[in-house]
Amino acid sequence: MATLRPGRCYNRLTKKPNTRTALRVPKKSYVKGVPVSKIHQFEMGNKKGDFSIKYSLVPSVDCQVRSNCLESARISATKYLTNKFGDIGFFLKMRVFPHHVMRQNFLATGAGADRLSQGMRHAFGKPIGQAARVKKGQPIMSAAVSGKEADIKEALRRAARKLPGSCRVVKN
Repeated sequence: MATLRPGRCYNRLTKKPNTRTALRVPKKSYVKGVPVSKIHQFEMGNKKGDFSIKYSLVPSVDCQVRSNCLESARISATKYLTNKFGDIGFFLKMRVFPHHVMRQNFLATGAGADRLSQGMRHAFGKPIGQAARVKKGQPIMSAAVSGKEADIKEALRRAARKLPGSCRVVKN
């Protein structure tokens, strides 16, 4: 398995989205071998609770957020909220889904690479992961509690540290 490339390689919205997976398009035209998304749980805490304080995490710029970044942000926010409010004292919802398929053109290096490699000829690349394309002002995650506002802001601030670009916490 290849090592994970730095996030700076994929965090800009420069090209068209590549979402042609087997689930969305007829069988004759789809990207084969797309790795599964790292994020599997989108709603945490008490889904049916009535909470008075609601905040969202909103990016300041357009960006792509990889699925492993979303999962890391979800875990950090959930852990902080669980420690402060217990298992049913909060509700956290992920508002974006990683549909975009990221690709990498692997180049051969070392002795004899000039005979083996094609360089940038037919450089479509192999799928290496998935990312969510997020526009400026679109909420990435939302949280609701009935306790202190400072605690929910701190949880979302900690989650923002795991995401690319700058994010701000806004009240709903």
